[in-house]
Amino acid sequence: MSQAPLLRQITDYANRANPYPLYEELRKTPVLHEEEGGPYLISSYWDIESLLHDPRISSDFTNLAVASEDELSGPEATGLPPSFIRLDPPEHDRLRRIANSSFGPPHRPTRIDSMRGELAQIVTDLIDAFGDARKIDVVDQFAYPFPVTVICRLLGVPREDEPRFRSWVDPIVAGLDPDTRTSAESMKTAQEARLQLGMYLNGLVEQRAREPREDMLSDLVNTHGPDGAMTTMEVLSTAVLLLIAGHETTVNLITNGMLTLLRHPEYLRRLRDDPGLSVKIVEELLRYEPPVQLVPQRTCIADIELRGVTIPKGSRIWLVLAAGNRDPERFHEPDRFDPDREDIQHLGFGSGIHSCFGAPLARLEAQIALAELARRLDNPRLVEDPPPYRPNAVLRGPRHLEITFDALR
Repeated sequence: MSQAPLLRQITDYANRANPYPLYEELRKTPVLHEEEGGPYLISSYWDIESLLHDPRISSDFTNLAVASEDELSGPEATGLPPSFIRLDPPEHDRLRRIANSSFGPPHRPTRIDSMRGELAQIVTDLIDAFGDARKIDVVDQFAYPFPVTVICRLLGVPREDEPRFRSWVDPIVAGLDPDTRTSAESMKTAQEARLQLGMYLNGLVEQRAREPREDMLSDLVNTHGPDGAMTTMEVLSTAVLLLIAGHETTVNLITNGMLTLLRHPEYLRRLRDDPGLSVKIVEELLRYEPPVQLVPQRTCIADIELRGVTIPKGSRIWLVLAAGNRDPERFHEPDRFDPDREDIQHLGFGSGIHSCFGAPLARLEAQIALAELARRLDNPRLVEDPPPYRPNAVLRGPRHLEITFDALR
């Protein structure tokens, strides 16, 4: 029996718990094209880094020579315009600059850092809520509610509405899975969820236009800078993006982080004694177990020669970030978790014009979350290893992470 194509193995749920041997095999053919009409898989660190900065690579699926039905009717096909991560310059740059003006430097240089105390309090409250339990699910009881609460407060979503988001976000994220076996039904569910989320946010947008507050949604609605103002539809599309991207990757970063630390208890002990180590730990986690494993939404807008292979104009390109992060040509002993590395220039947040918009917030959330879990949980242990994973091959992380511990400090 012939072996399944490597791409099919990577997207196969059976390999979700440990895809890294497949990535090692993938790097033997740095530019892999297995099937006619299929994507070109790029897996070496330096090639990925280069293409993330290459203007011949487009994020707009309309540049595909042949767009599949999934791409034409994907989760964003709801009447809302594409979010800026699906656009190219100059439109991408305009929308991202407007969004960034309310998120960080130079216009709001202290917005994220000023949240440090509030983030710490949310973490404390969530851990206190474990109560007398000595067995918890890190995902459901901590890693999910923490970033959801944070991004909702940052945008200005009323606290009583926060629980509604999971019913919308889960199907939208499921619709991002590149596995070609994704059903038409799940696509329809994702579209409906995105539409409902957009309609809900439209009510908040109208309210903020009348009564601005000190939140990010008010800034998006009322900012009129050098790049002009966003239209209402652009505000809605950006807000949907921020709500989803602003928490989903952080859930996986925290959960992957706790799982990795429990597998490497020496670093868990060090973190308990030295919370400052969380900075190095989070950077190494973004290399070693990145929450975004691959970027499948890229298209060549010109023929590209790479490693002796011509990638034709209009072809799909998948950038396998997690394979590049463990490239031995870039990192010494790449399969070893080592927060003491001198150089951790990972691809965990991408690079170039589409580098992760929310990276400063995600870093801070993960640092505070992991340091406090290490400090407060006495003798934590995994219940199941490997834990059950989410189906998604792009946003990879455990669906549940059950642990036991002796006491809360």
